[in-house]
Amino acid sequence: MHSVARLGSGIELVARDRELGRLRAALEQSAAGTPAAVLISGDAGVGKTRLTEELAALAREKDALVLTGRCLDAGEAGLPYLPFAEAMAQIPDPEQAVLAHPALARLLPDVVLSAGEPAAGREVMPALRAGVGARTGARPEQDVGQLQVFDAVHGVLTDLAAQRCVVLVLEDLHWADGSTRWLLAFLVSRLRQQRVLVVGTYRGDDLHRRHPLRPLLAELVRLPATERLELAPFGAEDSRTFVAALADEVLAEDMLREVAERSEGNAFFAEELVAAYTEDGAGLPATLVDVLLARVERLAEPAQHVVRVASVAGRRCGHDVLLEVADLGEQELEEALREAVQHHVLVATQDQGLPVYVFRHALLREAVYSDLLPGERVRLHAAYASCLARGPQRRGTAAALAHHSMESHQLPQALAASIRAGKEAKHAGAPTEGLHHYERALKLWDAVAEADRPSGPDEANLLRQASYLARIAGEPERAVAFAKQAVKLVDQTGDPEEAALTRRRLASALFGLEGRDGEARRVIEEAWELIAGLPASCEKAWVLAVYATILRGSREPVEARTFAELAVRDARASGEPGVEADALITLGALDQSDGLVEQSRERLWEAQRLAHTDSSAVTVELRAWYYLGVNYYEHGDLDEAVRVIDQGFERAKQTGLTWGTYGFELRTLKVVSTYARGDWDVSEAVAEPPGRRVSNTVSARLAAVGSHVMVSRGRLAEVARLAEELRGDWNRDFQIGASMGAAGAQLAFWQGRFADGVRHVRDAVEWAERVGGKWALSNIRTGALGVALCAELAAQAARRQAEDERLAAVEEGERLLALARDTARFGRPSTGVLGPEGRAWVARAEAEHSRLHGGSDAELWRAAIAAFGYGAVYEQAVCRWRLGEVLLRADERSAAAEELGQAEEVAARLGARPLLEAVRRLARRARLAVGDGPAPREPLDPFTPRERSVLRLVALGRTNRQVGEELFISEKTVSVHLSRIMAKLGASRRTEAVALAYDRGLLDDPTPAP
Repeated sequence: MHSVARLGSGIELVARDRELGRLRAALEQSAAGTPAAVLISGDAGVGKTRLTEELAALAREKDALVLTGRCLDAGEAGLPYLPFAEAMAQIPDPEQAVLAHPALARLLPDVVLSAGEPAAGREVMPALRAGVGARTGARPEQDVGQLQVFDAVHGVLTDLAAQRCVVLVLEDLHWADGSTRWLLAFLVSRLRQQRVLVVGTYRGDDLHRRHPLRPLLAELVRLPATERLELAPFGAEDSRTFVAALADEVLAEDMLREVAERSEGNAFFAEELVAAYTEDGAGLPATLVDVLLARVERLAEPAQHVVRVASVAGRRCGHDVLLEVADLGEQELEEALREAVQHHVLVATQDQGLPVYVFRHALLREAVYSDLLPGERVRLHAAYASCLARGPQRRGTAAALAHHSMESHQLPQALAASIRAGKEAKHAGAPTEGLHHYERALKLWDAVAEADRPSGPDEANLLRQASYLARIAGEPERAVAFAKQAVKLVDQTGDPEEAALTRRRLASALFGLEGRDGEARRVIEEAWELIAGLPASCEKAWVLAVYATILRGSREPVEARTFAELAVRDARASGEPGVEADALITLGALDQSDGLVEQSRERLWEAQRLAHTDSSAVTVELRAWYYLGVNYYEHGDLDEAVRVIDQGFERAKQTGLTWGTYGFELRTLKVVSTYARGDWDVSEAVAEPPGRRVSNTVSARLAAVGSHVMVSRGRLAEVARLAEELRGDWNRDFQIGASMGAAGAQLAFWQGRFADGVRHVRDAVEWAERVGGKWALSNIRTGALGVALCAELAAQAARRQAEDERLAAVEEGERLLALARDTARFGRPSTGVLGPEGRAWVARAEAEHSRLHGGSDAELWRAAIAAFGYGAVYEQAVCRWRLGEVLLRADERSAAAEELGQAEEVAARLGARPLLEAVRRLARRARLAVGDGPAPREPLDPFTPRERSVLRLVALGRTNRQVGEELFISEKTVSVHLSRIMAKLGASRRTEAVALAYDRGLLDDPTPAP
């Protein structure tokens, strides 16, 4: 065994210099402040763990904090977040971390706070409970607890990374539970500037076509910071070198060659083959299973027995459990364990101070377990179930008991344990695992006699729980299916309140699905009919509140108001502030739609206050903050809107819900409002770098709303890439398509691709009408930008004397103006009233329309400037630039200089490079001083009078023959003049020469033909 014991010296890394070099580079990158993620794949036994151990050693040498966690086969324990819980248990001061991020107590239930009470036993944060107030309208809320866990882990890593580099290693992701996969995706996609390196390993050969890890890998590899590292088996030469180093010159040359060939480049297989030969001196075993079992069979019978018993527990097993299940005395067990450890079958370690024994490799455990006889497996699973049922009920005990009970065919015990495990997973913020346990309980329900079923929840209750967990686990269709089954069951009981509750939950699930609003309406009506005659209660108030929300979403404001007022009345009568707050928010939104601004704000502020007093209504409170922000924003009070949004977002941070539905909506609203106000650095920071995104609606929406700053600051290539990336995401969320429709129009405008821009606007408008956004504010903005593009296109066509093209551009511009006007007439769907922003964009559309026929109306541009005066500084600056053009044509140079100067100051302050260049180019051509710079000098004219005449006619779109006819010179002479012009300008084409002449102020902007 001498050769095996030497593995720690680095033998296994003889051919891993390239892979280790890539990990070292990722570590250095992370330590420098650019986070990275590396996904290491490879066959079982190829050396993934050994490579991460070497990385951990390198990281510790550089004073990095290394946190490691390992996934287990889901059948072993079913513990959600297991690798993250293991990793978080290794942080330097877990008690302080739980105090700073209370939701971390879900992963560290045994951490004792200074008060001497376990964190999991204290309500360190009221919002740790997902209360009945989690109703969020048309979008299903993710589980409150799960989002808080996500935020807590992200926050802890961010705090630790502020002190030193953090390396998080997650082993065996092919066994990761659903919640672990979600948390990993959340974490990696939100690493920005933290000094964090995330490393995950998984067996590539285990990933069948429908393996749940596959979608996560596809999502993560889209992130620029994520790197995949495939650990291939050793090549022939490396394999021989490895075996030679491993064997330490014990093997003869022919045997060394055979071992190298038989190992097929697998480090673990090679190690076991060498050990089998050097210890037995016999021939080599036939297969890897033979190799692994041969190692176990060399143990004495008591040690073999203990190893077989341990394999049923899983990859690891506690000493106390082994002592009971193995049915050995303490001394006999210790001797058997010592032998198994010495022969490198088991590894002794500790978990929370208790002795634990782990199989040296997962393949070894799998081989031993597979070799058990069927009856032996059942008997040992039954023994484990009996031990767990009698022992202390720690975290994960219920899930393990359910597993062992199922494997030993003890169905009543498996049913009860599955229900407890589902509750534990739900409380831990792990809806995917909770759903798995409840589904198993539902499958067992009819198989267990009524007398043997656990007291407490009935089948309908289990179905409701499964529906709730399916909904927050991102499986809305399954949520609806479970809820419908629950409705059928409760209808047999004759309990109207329970039937109403079940239908209310079904209605909420349906309302979160696209195109199911009508069905949701029918279901909530049935719930109301069942409960209408009953006294006021919490459930009756919630039915009314949800009914009001659905009616408002169905554009029935009068009926929605009636039911919301009834919900407020019953909520007050039954002492339910969370429900009252939810209904008040609906009333506030309806007041805003009716133009009752002050009344709306009073209701929303009252809703926020009430929800704050109810610890179960945290999402209702965040909903109130969001609607307050919308109220102030849509009425043009940008400063107050940002202040309110900041307060709401701070509350979302306190409750760990920054990425919950309304925490996210507040973030998005802040991106939009700070952009409008001119706080572009803040807007970009809140939106996050759009290039670092994953394929989910949250990241896509943030990227879309953040694109306005990008395009306005001139990062045009970046916006073009983003537009291409998000093109398939428009149907996910209306705001993605609306934002990218406007960003694409601005992109085309600043790139001079006017025809492409018009086509893009047409597509965006048609898409909005198709998805039901015909009367959205975005159509006014997109329509106004489209009119601007049409005006440029018409001017180009006029210069070329392409009358058909000019008329087509005018016709398209007229159509887009009509769209903006119609939208303004109907107002916004969310308010029914057109606010300052909408009115400003209509004024911009009217002003752009005045350019469509070759002129431009100064008064219309002044009206647009005044309309954007509510605080939209950039849009106002764009209008001043256009007004400056009009004033220059009217030879009002002083007034033009004033407008252009103000536009230049705003563009320079914001870093709006395209607008800044356009303003300065116009001022330079007019020889005006703008900003703090000196007045431009008279440009030196490089052209002869004849060349200038030729260039002016070419700019109007004349061909060489037409130019020659107008100037009474030959076509050949025109060509000579053009060659000289292009040489002086450094242009290679006539169109490029015209563009350069305009840019340098050498050619006046011609007045297009009417």
